[in-house]
Amino acid sequence: MAAPDAQNEKESSALLKVLRPASGSNLSVSARVLLRVIAGVLVLALILALVGLFLVRRSFPTTDGEISLPGLDAPVTVNRDESGVPTIEAETAHDLFLAQGFVHAQDRFWEMDFRRHVTAGRLSELFGRSQLGTDTFIRTLGWRKVAEQEVKKLDKTSLSYYEAYADGVNAYIKDKSPTELSLEYAVLGLESGSTDVEEWTPVDSVAWLKAMAWDLRSNLEDEIDRSILSSELSDEQMASLYPDYPYATRPTILGGKAGQKAPKNRNGDDVDEAAPGQPDDRAQSDDQANAGGSVTGAPPSGSTDTEAAPPADDLLELRDTVSSLPQMLGQNSDDIGSNSWVISGEHTSTGRPLLSNDPHLAPAMPSVWYQVGLRCKKVTDECPFDVTGFSFSGLPGVVIGHNQSIAWGLTNLGADVTDLVVEKIRDGKVIHDDGDEPLQVRKETIEVAGEDSREISIRSTRNGPLVSKLDGTYRKVLDSTTGADSEDPKSGPAEEHYGLALDWTALRPGRTASAVFAINKATNWQEFRHAASLFDAPSQNLVYADVAGNIGYQVPGMIPRRGKADGTVPRRGWKSEEDWQGWIDFEDLPSLYNPERGWIVTANNPVASPGETVQLGQGFDYGDRARRITKRIKDAVAEGRKLRPADMAEIQSDDQNPFAAKLVPAAVKIHSHGDEDILEAKKLLKQWNGFDSASSAGAAYFNVLTKTLLEQTISSKLPEGVSPSGGSRWYLVLSELLDDPDSQWWTSEGVEGRDEALRRAMKSAWAETEDLLGPEPVTWRWGILHRLTVRNASLGESGITPVEKLFNRGPYEVSGGSGVVHATGWDASVGYETNWVPSMRQTVDLSNFDASNWINLTGASGHAFHPHYDDQTNDWAANVNRPWPYSKQAVEAAAEDTLRLEP
Repeated sequence: MAAPDAQNEKESSALLKVLRPASGSNLSVSARVLLRVIAGVLVLALILALVGLFLVRRSFPTTDGEISLPGLDAPVTVNRDESGVPTIEAETAHDLFLAQGFVHAQDRFWEMDFRRHVTAGRLSELFGRSQLGTDTFIRTLGWRKVAEQEVKKLDKTSLSYYEAYADGVNAYIKDKSPTELSLEYAVLGLESGSTDVEEWTPVDSVAWLKAMAWDLRSNLEDEIDRSILSSELSDEQMASLYPDYPYATRPTILGGKAGQKAPKNRNGDDVDEAAPGQPDDRAQSDDQANAGGSVTGAPPSGSTDTEAAPPADDLLELRDTVSSLPQMLGQNSDDIGSNSWVISGEHTSTGRPLLSNDPHLAPAMPSVWYQVGLRCKKVTDECPFDVTGFSFSGLPGVVIGHNQSIAWGLTNLGADVTDLVVEKIRDGKVIHDDGDEPLQVRKETIEVAGEDSREISIRSTRNGPLVSKLDGTYRKVLDSTTGADSEDPKSGPAEEHYGLALDWTALRPGRTASAVFAINKATNWQEFRHAASLFDAPSQNLVYADVAGNIGYQVPGMIPRRGKADGTVPRRGWKSEEDWQGWIDFEDLPSLYNPERGWIVTANNPVASPGETVQLGQGFDYGDRARRITKRIKDAVAEGRKLRPADMAEIQSDDQNPFAAKLVPAAVKIHSHGDEDILEAKKLLKQWNGFDSASSAGAAYFNVLTKTLLEQTISSKLPEGVSPSGGSRWYLVLSELLDDPDSQWWTSEGVEGRDEALRRAMKSAWAETEDLLGPEPVTWRWGILHRLTVRNASLGESGITPVEKLFNRGPYEVSGGSGVVHATGWDASVGYETNWVPSMRQTVDLSNFDASNWINLTGASGHAFHPHYDDQTNDWAANVNRPWPYSKQAVEAAAEDTLRLEP
């Protein structure tokens, strides 16, 4: 163990690095070390002082009594329940969103301020040069510039809501010092000094939608991995690592051909599916819609030309950049997704639909979600809101939830809306077969805490910003394999070089900022579909239910019609035939209304079988969660059991490991050859029930075995930098290998065939489990390996123990795993820690909204040590949901604090 002074020096150095790195002064090394030691002692002493009662509580908001809120037209009431969840009631929509901005700022302003620094590429202003790389990448993508364009295009009513919300935020922060707003400002101030807090604007709100679209961006990392792998593996090996979806045994969302039956409502009347309102401005002509090849059936094959295969080093550098973005943006993974399902009244105990949803995202403190109710005292055309659910702090409205008439949920669609594009650049021009264009260059200035500002140059093409340079290695690849594209008369000059551009739908101005309000006020299927038509990015699966008993499903989003490149590997920017050929019309996107079976399940699985609907991409989950949820619903229906809200919560907590049914039988058949460890392993697996419960010894060993199999069988044979992360796709890969005992994947030095490889993995996994959990299997617990630490998104990984203890919570032992319905995902290439979680859970009872239930990952408050900072986490970890009051009577009965906001 390090001596205290050494530990202080280490931690103070880390804090200096995280909060404000050294600025390159001329001090000697010894002098700098001495200053760091002194700073470390002072920092630690000051941090201890910070946790004193006064400063910790200084930022806690007033939630009871009366407060003056300038700008209101009439008084507003804010009732908070025992979880601190507010329900806001106002006479006008203006006052409703003004108050929502005020309340969000009360509980979460630091989170909001940090988010806008992220989305604007301004983290260096807070944390110094350590964040220059992040800021440069975000500035290159230009999230805030796109948000500025979207705000300019907002309709008058939506803009007024965003402006009212901003006024509410600004009313709260006015005349408050940073330390009165949140404890994080005090910690930050120890290094960077006083922080100026700027007024909130509508652009700050809309920009966060770009961050969420990035979190759900689909297959960018997979496209990088495919490119690296395809340069070194055979077609047969690639096919084994990217198996086809098993449509014969796993469900699709539609479960049949789209549009094969005219939809009807519960009264048996035909429904006009045309969305009301303005026409979709993305509509294409027939020629445009059909350009670039088929849009049904199997997608066109990707380019196999080596010009579309950048070298691995460049791609790995780009992936490292993507992975280094702040934790609150999440790490893209097969486990990023969600479950949602809706069941019609014919299968429920109440005779009305039930709708459940649990989005899977990276955990963060506080939770990305903020629970809130927004109620007009009288619902009218001028004040049309009576909605409750999960919002984003910083954004007006409710993202997922229900109103007085409908309920809805979201899961990630998995549509391919991002492409890497190899661009050929010569003499400042981007080469295209339909005409060269000047390379677009703009300069931006990044302010850096404690240092001089930095000027960066951002380069873009028609296909998007250049996110990576391709070095001379790429030029050599072309020279050696294609004769430098000798058929191209423009090819060959020494000054020609290449870059990677990112084509992403969310970098085009969209209408999602208005869609939130349209969904919040929708009262029937037609209005809901119109709202969905505005939902451009991210592309989602929308599930629907209403009080009349109808259920439905709709795909929204800007989804490209592809040319002669399928998006699985980078396409060539100089080949216009590979460009996107416009957008799929909204009316062509898959939709389902009142299916005869009486339920709809979405879990990031394919929408339909090939040929049944328009081409959406290939980035779907491999269906383990969808299959398990569907089976549980079908079993209940077959047995004649009517499902209740409690049954929905039980399905959400289902932790059956989908790979157990395949691997356990294979493992217990392995001959031990007298090896005691393998005998004990077989005994433990025979006793295990196949569920990833936190208390299970069998689950602990099984998951170590799965990770070991991936490492020894797959990872050891892949290029450096690419490793299996686990989850549904890799379970299928291993399952198919288990059926092929002579596959070359099993063979390595000293190992021939499946049985020997499996025996070696079982032996290694037993030794690793003993190292991790001790020599006695009776003490092993999956939850010990699979712990969750909920880290503060901004300061939670500072490397400074006192700072992390201030803001992080946990670890918590959790059940579930990757590919499991209870999707507490972990990265098998790294370890067993929980990295992705059901970020919230909800079940809406359309027969009685007050019988609904919900839970958040953390709590309503973003203030460390506030009673509602993490008060929902223990229930969340135990898979216990909380009551969700909605009616005026229920909200008032549940109120523990009532705040009256006066004009």
